Amino acid sequence: MTQRRRRLGASGEDRAAAWYEAHGYVVLDRNWRCREGELDLVCRRGDVLVFSEVKTRSSLAYGHPAEAVTVAKQRKVRQVAMRWLADHRDRAYAPALRFDVVAVLAGEVDVIEGAF
Repeated sequence: MTQRRRRLGASGEDRAAAWYEAHGYVVLDRNWRCREGELDLVCRRGDVLVFSEVKTRSSLAYGHPAEAVTVAKQRKVRQVAMRWLADHRDRAYAPALRFDVVAVLAGEVDVIEGAF
């Protein structure tokens, strides 16, 4: 991965985290990694714990960013989320879990709540 792509991805994650914080969420983790994979953002607002997959693109040349979250990627995010829950029992309790996709396109943030 090139430095330019890394910066673009980090910029998108920064924008996504700022969106969640502006909407009353607390960001619990960013880029949390384990053997099974990575979670871009883990956020909480009230009784809802949100696992968010962030996809950033500078144009539509390769399609909309949300299209990159395939069924296989959704399965992977769910698997890693279960690991996060197991590793964070002290702060993981929430009556509701939600999986969001954040599409950042040319700097604009589109949060798809409950995407999968």
